[in-house]
Amino acid sequence: MNVSISEVNASELQTCLEVIHQSFRTVADEFSLTEENCPRHTSFIPLTFLEAQRNWGWRMYALYAEKKMVGYMSLSKESDDIYELHNLAVLPEYRHNGLGKMLLDHAKETVKALGGKVIKIGIIEESTVLKNWYITNGFIHTGTKKFNHLPFTSGYLERRV
Repeated sequence: MNVSISEVNASELQTCLEVIHQSFRTVADEFSLTEENCPRHTSFIPLTFLEAQRNWGWRMYALYAEKKMVGYMSLSKESDDIYELHNLAVLPEYRHNGLGKMLLDHAKETVKALGGKVIKIGIIEESTVLKNWYITNGFIHTGTKKFNHLPFTSGYLERRV
């Protein structure tokens, strides 16, 4: 399989949104998240969110397999040496082939090249498979927080690059 990662341009945002929605739909289904009980979950975000993130200077990357966009992730600069990883997504039918790790490795390389030292991420704490995947990939669990407007606990991890 011919795979590549490239920075997203504005004309690709709609396709990115479709990849995000399809990828995070499995999470929404697993945790019974709906637009009613969790309207701001990633599986329901509108295109305007991605447009705003792009305008804020977030770096957005798409993963292509045979010229089809099958993955996505973005990075935001939180301070001089800290970046946050957002919306790492791989379409369900392309999972378990190392593509998520490719995106994660690209994020680590990008942050390092930008002079960053730490990548942070927030996840659904109850998603133990995902949490363990990040831990296997060098992340350390740093804590949790419960928000009244979310039907799950937010978990936080970070990794030095």
